Amino acid sequence: MRSLVTVIYALVSQTEVLHSEVEAGFGRHPDAEICLSQPGLGPVLGARVLAEFGDDPHRYANPKARKNYSGMAPITRASGTRRIVLARYARNRRLADALYHQAFTALGVSPGARDYYDRQRARGATHHQALRALANRLVDILHGCLRHHSRYDEAIAWHADCENTAAA
Repeated sequence: MRSLVTVIYALVSQTEVLHSEVEAGFGRHPDAEICLSQPGLGPVLGARVLAEFGDDPHRYANPKARKNYSGMAPITRASGTRRIVLARYARNRRLADALYHQAFTALGVSPGARDYYDRQRARGATHHQALRALANRLVDILHGCLRHHSRYDEAIAWHADCENTAAA
């Protein structure tokens, strides 16, 4: 038992060292401040999201391209009698996992994200469907922030959603 505890302490200390190295390296990236301003993204998850998306500003022509790559954009299949919405199967799984975690964390720190999630649930979406929809919306917001080189602003990010809610 003592040897296991010693190994666990060593792992914890190495994890802290790696965390500080990732934070320091990510902090030097020009888009780090924009990523860190996003709800639900800290230094480690922000670095992961930025690394998976890549930092070429011309890689994604529009938000839809970024959403499709991440796997957060839904696929709609329709026939004459049925219409179903599915999650993408072909996607960057590491990025999709990171964005899912961002969406879950954003629920506690962003009133706009919480409201968006609650509206999805009220429409009948399951917890996972609502989180995917929220992650899809957060990718859209991140794309706009990166494109305009601006930090996240709660009022601007959820402005259109607030207008839709007031009109309903």
